[in-house]
Amino acid sequence: MSTWKTKAIKFWSEVFDLIAFLVLVFGIILFIRFFVATPYTVLGASMMPNFAEKDWIIVEKGTQRFSSFDRGDVIVFVPDGKNLPYIKRVIGLPGETVLVKNEKVYICSENTPAGSLVTTSLGLNCEELKEEYLPQYTMTIASCGKEEFEVEGGYFVMGDNRGRTTDSLCCFGIQCYPGANYLVKSPDLIGKVRVRLYPDFWKF
Repeated sequence: MSTWKTKAIKFWSEVFDLIAFLVLVFGIILFIRFFVATPYTVLGASMMPNFAEKDWIIVEKGTQRFSSFDRGDVIVFVPDGKNLPYIKRVIGLPGETVLVKNEKVYICSENTPAGSLVTTSLGLNCEELKEEYLPQYTMTIASCGKEEFEVEGGYFVMGDNRGRTTDSLCCFGIQCYPGANYLVKSPDLIGKVRVRLYPDFWKF
């Protein structure tokens, strides 16, 4: 076989190998992005001081498929009727009732011990939620027409910056009229925040 034919075969063989490699890498990236984890950029100040605007976060998508979220988890989702992803913290779990009273958050359920400071309209005992991730003396105020939220079929969420957040407390930006949605349900979920990266590397 002539030298130029040998070189041509070698060249196209290397091109094919390169294309196959790129297709494999691109396929792996797409698989990870759509089924495992996705990067997002934080917009707004609703999760200050724990998440600042323009922070990069990695959202893991497996939790909602194979398990459930825990109280305190930070999740990303798209509320029903909205178009943009939200980042908030899980406060109320399915089967509980969240009560906002006296500028504090209470978790109420049938399993809460008797003798708690407050009770719901249904007579459930409530315990004050200890939120160590919030700045000291943070006040949570029910100001959108509702202070008692039953959590069924979804999650009750709030932003850490209680004075500047659109969340379950205000039914995601509307007054909490009867029937208004205030829960994050399975179809709305994107995933759980696993990693935060600062945009300003001088912060490290």
